[in-house]
Amino acid sequence: MLQTFDQSRLAGAGPNDLSDALEEGAIVFFPSSPVPLPSPDDLEFFRVELPKLLKLKNISYHPEAGHVRGLGDADAATAQRITRVLTGVSGEIERFLKAKAPGLTKDWTVGTCSFRPIQEKGRNLKPHASNELVHVDAGAYGATNGDRILRFFINVNPTEDRVWASKGTFPAVYQRYGKAAGIAVANPGTNYLRKGPLDHLRTGLLKGVAALGLPAAHVLDSSPYDRVMRRFHNFMKDTPAFQQDTEGHVEFRFPPFSAWMVFTDMVSHASLSGQHAFVHTSIVRLASCRKPELAPYNILRQSAA
Repeated sequence: MLQTFDQSRLAGAGPNDLSDALEEGAIVFFPSSPVPLPSPDDLEFFRVELPKLLKLKNISYHPEAGHVRGLGDADAATAQRITRVLTGVSGEIERFLKAKAPGLTKDWTVGTCSFRPIQEKGRNLKPHASNELVHVDAGAYGATNGDRILRFFINVNPTEDRVWASKGTFPAVYQRYGKAAGIAVANPGTNYLRKGPLDHLRTGLLKGVAALGLPAAHVLDSSPYDRVMRRFHNFMKDTPAFQQDTEGHVEFRFPPFSAWMVFTDMVSHASLSGQHAFVHTSIVRLASCRKPELAPYNILRQSAA
């Protein structure tokens, strides 16, 4: 499940090597970050001072709105510094992906770049909010309509690994638990994941609201596919039998200053421990994938045919 691209392999990689690995359900791992990191002073500020300013669990730059969310009381200079660092990291990751996985960046949507300063282990959150429970991602930024959720992570903790767990790819987990989750629908017809009139009406209304000056309104959008994936996400987190199932279970350790990327709608995952990481999210068009038959949308659609 882990495919390692060290500097030598990355230098020799073709334009489809990384994207094919991602579509096949791999976690693409870089032993050292392939993108430049913020300065040591900025990293120290993010690790030491930023947690004191948090209002939410993470701090995130939202490009659609052009501002940072999650800050409490911060003066203008501090807010500018945080924005500069997050937009800088986002820009470096965008440039890397356009160079090394160009097919996936066609017509993509670049989402948030966030910093996660809180230790993941032992946060005692409600299940749906917990990163410690294995899940697949669903409904990023509203309605994906079957498009892919790509996340790029950088561990900037200087001494501690970030530890992940997985129970396998979406096709494998769906085969084992789809019926129990109530998402393996018997003979619903091949169109059951397509948006109906009410879905289209909601999408249109939310686009209108966004155009009137509330760009974050789009996160309220949904689709039949996204609702199915959300049910599966919630089932996984709510079901002790699934969390305790050892079939397919594997753990990964990502050392300080390493990076990795993964389709988080495709690979089940949990963050068991770790503190201080940048996370960049983008939405990749399903139409841009070379192996669309492996995507969750088509796994669901084909199983219902």
